[in-house]
Amino acid sequence: MQTGLAATGRFETENASKYLQQLCKHFAHKVQARCDDRSGEVALGTGPCRLWADASELRVEVMAPDAEELDQAKRIVDSHLERFAFREDFKTMSWT
Repeated sequence: MQTGLAATGRFETENASKYLQQLCKHFAHKVQARCDDRSGEVALGTGPCRLWADASELRVEVMAPDAEELDQAKRIVDSHLERFAFREDFKTMSWT
């Protein structure tokens, strides 16, 4: 699949590594995914998704062939993080 658009989301949290691993392990039930405590990759249906964690931030890059699928990829990540990070009152990543 040719990916034409990309967006990067940021979430400031001390639990970045935990959420990165939760996301990858959750997605691995349905799609190809791999991760360690600092980075990960997920083969979302919309396109590749890459994740990075450090001591203060989770960063996620999603790619898709068009704007509609890019928005869908961002919604997928946000909705799952909303469930995993509910104690932090997470709603959405800061996407650029």
